[in-house]
Amino acid sequence: MNRICWVVGLALAVLSCHGQTPTQSGLARVRAAGVLRWGGDIQGGEPYVYQDSEHGGRLTGFEVDLANALARELGVRAQFVQSDWSALIPTLERGTFDIAMNGVEVTPQRVGRVRFTRPYYIFGTRLMARRDDTRIQPTITSLRGRRVGTLSNSFSSELLRGVAEIVPYEGVEEPYIDLVQGRTDAVLLDDIIATRYGEPKPELRVVGDLADGFYSIAVRPVDGDLQQALDHAIERISASGELERILRSRNVWNDRQRRLLTWTEDDRRRMLGTASTGQRFGWSHVVLFAKGAVVTMLLSALAMALAIPLGLGLAVTRLYGPRALSRLAGAYVELYRGTPVLLQLYVLYYGLAPIVKLDAIPAAVLGLGMNYAAYEAEVYRAGIQAVPRGQMEAALSLGMSLPLALRRVVLPQAFRLAIPSVTNDFIALLKDSSLVSVITVVELTKQMTITAVDIRGWALPGALCALMYFLMSYPLSLWAQRLEARLARS
Repeated sequence: MNRICWVVGLALAVLSCHGQTPTQSGLARVRAAGVLRWGGDIQGGEPYVYQDSEHGGRLTGFEVDLANALARELGVRAQFVQSDWSALIPTLERGTFDIAMNGVEVTPQRVGRVRFTRPYYIFGTRLMARRDDTRIQPTITSLRGRRVGTLSNSFSSELLRGVAEIVPYEGVEEPYIDLVQGRTDAVLLDDIIATRYGEPKPELRVVGDLADGFYSIAVRPVDGDLQQALDHAIERISASGELERILRSRNVWNDRQRRLLTWTEDDRRRMLGTASTGQRFGWSHVVLFAKGAVVTMLLSALAMALAIPLGLGLAVTRLYGPRALSRLAGAYVELYRGTPVLLQLYVLYYGLAPIVKLDAIPAAVLGLGMNYAAYEAEVYRAGIQAVPRGQMEAALSLGMSLPLALRRVVLPQAFRLAIPSVTNDFIALLKDSSLVSVITVVELTKQMTITAVDIRGWALPGALCALMYFLMSYPLSLWAQRLEARLARS
C-alpha cells in the first residue's frame, strides 16, 4: 500500500513539474523542431500549390517556393501539411501546423483571430460574367440580388455579403463551369484564379476588378515572435529581389506587387483595418439552421423516394430478369457501391454539365438517390431470398403469374424483413446529404460551417447541428420500430 502511494505521489509530482514548464515561443518551437510546418490545400491548384504530374506528383507552385525561401531564412526546412482551404484557420488554431499560407486573404474576421505577417502578394477581386450578359457592370451594386459564385469564407464573399446571393464553392474551377452553364450570373474571385480558370473560357468576359486584397501568412496569436521573424524574412527576400523572381517564375508578377517593395507600418495598419469581434450566436442563426435542416430533410426524403423503387426494381431484375438485364443490374449495383458518392456527385453535376444541365437541388436528389438505390437493391434482394422458396413455388402452382406472386406473396414478407435496414439507410442518407455542399447546396452541415466562421467558434454551432440531426433521425427509428411491430402482428 505504501509502495502504491509512493508511485502515485511521484506521478503527481512529475505531472506538476511538467505543468510548470514554460511554453516554448513559436520561433523557438520551429527552430527546435528544425521544420516550419505550413498548411495549405492542394485543391487550390496552380499556381499556389499543386502536384506536378510530370515529376511524380512533386509539390510545386509559387507558395511552395516561398515557403522554402522563408524556411531557409529561419534556418529550418519547410514541410507542407494538407488541409481544406476553408478550414485552414481553425486547423491552425488547434496547432496542426505552424503557419497557414495558401492564398489566405486578410479579412476583418480573420484579423480578429490570428496574427498576419506583411503581405507577400496583392491581388484584385476580378468580376466575370457571360459574354452575352451586359447587365453585369464593374460595380458591386450591379450584383444586387444576383447569384454570384465565389469561394467560401473568402475576401470576395465578404464583399458580396448583404448585396448578392452568394453561391459558395470549395474549388476554383467549379464556379466558372456553373457560370458557363448559366447556373449563376457572375463570379467574383481573385485575379490569379480568374486568369487561369475563368478567362480561358470563350463564353466568359472580364467585367473588371472591384477591390484590392492581400495574401498574408497567418500565425497563432501566441506566436508573435514567429510572426515578426517571418516579417523580417519576407522583407529580406523582397529587398533582394528573390520574391519578385519567385512570382515572375510562376507568371503572377504585376504592377500591384511593386507596393510590396515599399511596405510600411501605415500600409500594415490600413491592411489590417478594424478587426471584427465576430457575430454573437442568436435567434437569426437558429432560423438559418432550421432552413438548412429543411433542405437536408427535403433532399433526403426525395432521394430515398427515388432509391426505394429503383432499388426494388434492381433487386427483382437481378433475381428474376433475363440474364442480360440481370447482369446489367448487377453491374449498376457494383459500380455505385464501389465508387464514392462524392465522386458521383462531381461527375453528375460538373462532368456531365455539357450534356445534362441540372440545377444543384435536382442533381443532389438524383445523385444521392441513384447511389442509395444500389444499397437498397441488396437489402431487398436479401429480404426476397429470406422468404422460403416453397412459397413462390406454391403461388406459381396455384396459377399466379410471376409478377402477381411477387406482389402478393413474396414482396410483402421481404419488405417486412427489410424495414430495419431501410430505416438505417435513410438515417445514413440523412447524414450523407452533407456531401452535396460540394455542388453548392447549403444544407445543415454547410450552414453550420458558415455560422462557425461568422461567430468564430465551432462548439455551439456543432452542438446545435448534431441536435438537429438527432431530432430528425430519432423519430424515424421510433416509427420504424412501430411499423415493424405492426407487421409482425399481422
